[in-house]
Amino acid sequence: MNSSTSSTSSTSSASSVFQHTSLSLPHALAPLGWDDAWEAEFTPYAEQGLVPGRVVRVDRGQCDVMTADGIVRADTAFVTPHDPLRVICTGDWAAVETVGNPRYVKAYLPRRTAFVRSTSSQRSEGQILAANVDHAIIAVSLAVELDLGRIERFLALAWESGAQPLVVLTKADLVPDPATLGHLVQDVEAAAPGVQVLTVSSLNGEGTDILAAVVSGGTSVLLGVSGAGKSTLANTLLGADIMEVQAARDVDGKGRHTTTTRNLLLMPGGGVLIDTPGLRGVGLWDAETGVGQVFSEIEEYAQRCRFHDCAHVAEPGCAVLAALDAGELPERRLESYRKLLRENQRIVAKTDARLRSEIRRDWRLKSAEGRANYAAKRGGGGRG
Repeated sequence: MNSSTSSTSSTSSASSVFQHTSLSLPHALAPLGWDDAWEAEFTPYAEQGLVPGRVVRVDRGQCDVMTADGIVRADTAFVTPHDPLRVICTGDWAAVETVGNPRYVKAYLPRRTAFVRSTSSQRSEGQILAANVDHAIIAVSLAVELDLGRIERFLALAWESGAQPLVVLTKADLVPDPATLGHLVQDVEAAAPGVQVLTVSSLNGEGTDILAAVVSGGTSVLLGVSGAGKSTLANTLLGADIMEVQAARDVDGKGRHTTTTRNLLLMPGGGVLIDTPGLRGVGLWDAETGVGQVFSEIEEYAQRCRFHDCAHVAEPGCAVLAALDAGELPERRLESYRKLLRENQRIVAKTDARLRSEIRRDWRLKSAEGRANYAAKRGGGGRG
């Protein structure tokens, strides 16, 4: 399919999704999340004769924008900076010039929230996946063994974005034993403090009504790896077969990228849904606060450590290690916490020369202290 055919297809698909929405009311964009605060932000652009709209899809330097008069296909040349975090994104509220051909997005309003991950490139650039999101739905398939570390990684990015995370365990019909299903839910809840965990089955409808009610207000982004059942779940929430569905491989539960772009779609029960392609890589991007939120119990223990800069490795008076020894803190959680903090620190250091220098200096000091402690404890039965 050539680019012109793809563009026409995407625009007509978006139009079909929104065709039943009344757009003749004074607050025509309200179903998409428009409110008085957005209207106030838009005032300077309205004075320039620009039209507000929400970006529902971006591809090849163009985007589909839902305005009060319907879908507008617009060029993004005016909002394509060198910083990949400042490019136009699905979920943005845009100021569109609708006179002439082609039409242009001239600017977008400041984002309230932004879901960002690190790319897999050597430059470690950030990639924005969705903007102005209220709920981050993390879809996890029960067809394969749970990867709690990956769930924690998604949660860190979700908390950092400013959205409220929600973990949805899909394909619950594949776990018919209630006791087994309950244990799986408990495992995820332990890895996701402060986060609601729901089990759903798009096959028999179990739990989908609860999920729809939870996300009925605001904007939700649907996240997960390929094969997690995101497209099927999206169709359930949308009440129609909008997203193409492909079967996951039986051997490992993985699927191909059914969704190839990020699309913003209206849900019949209220609110909007941004569906995203399956993510093979979920790299952190300056997500220290999000990591701390995911591991809030470790952060609470850390506040009771003797030293404020305790690394929770071998320091005396470490409350985190004391909780580990007492069986109050699972070793898996502590290792995952350390791993995500290290990864996040590396990402930040690549973009901050000053911090990189501080990390090197801190590493040298801690290495010297570690060698001194080892020499003092050698043969003394110190912690191994």
